[in-house]
This record gives sequence, C-alpha cells and structure tokens, in this order.
Amino acid sequence: MTRGERLSNPGNIRHNPAIIWQGQALDQPDPAFVNFIDPQHGFRAMAEILNNYKNRDGVLTYAGAINRWSPPSENDTADYITDVCKACGVQPGDDFVVGFPLLRAITDHEQGVPNIFTDDMINQGIALL
Repeated sequence: MTRGERLSNPGNIRHNPAIIWQGQALDQPDPAFVNFIDPQHGFRAMAEILNNYKNRDGVLTYAGAINRWSPPSENDTADYITDVCKACGVQPGDDFVVGFPLLRAITDHEQGVPNIFTDDMINQGIALL
C-alpha cells in the first residue's frame, strides 16, 4: 500500500498546524501527511483545497492549480501538469474545474495506477462539501 492509501489521503495532503480537517483522524502516525478517517474525507479535503485555490487565491488554470498543489521544489511539476491535463482532456491554460476528473487525475498521479480509491469514494467525498 502507498502512504496515501494507508492514511486515506488520496492527494497526499501535508499537515498544516493551523488546519484540523473535517474527518481528520485522532491518530496521526505520519509526521508529514494527514491521516483521515476514510478516503471520502480525504477527497473532501482535496476538493476544499482546490476550491480555495480558485475562489480565495485566484488560481484559475489547470497549470496554476497543479503548480500550487505540487510545487517544483517538491516534484516534477511539468510532468504532473501533463499527466493531469491528459487525464482530464484539457489544456494547461484552461480554466480548471474542481470535480471528479481532476480529483481522479491527482489521485492517480499521487498514488499510481492501480490504486484502492474508487470512483464512488471520490463522488462521496465531493458530496461532503
């Protein structure tokens, strides 16, 4: 299992001491990444972060969202943008939409394919918003 699968954290969301997520487990065994009570709450948190990028921070494009999600200091962001855009059938400069295709694409990039996270889990997580 990947770290994200063990922690029910499909987007590999890092700890932020200022944030206690809805559905964050009491037990936090990993010093770097959040442990959620179930994958649905991990997907909810992913969608909330992405919505904040768009609505609060003014990040509008797929390239901008992935650059923020996975900065070049941590990952090969150019490859990440390419993977996500290909999976979503969009261009990097297109306005990004927070929804199933984007959450699936980020999850598959973060966890690899195959992974344990189902389409129903994603949809249930989005419904928790």
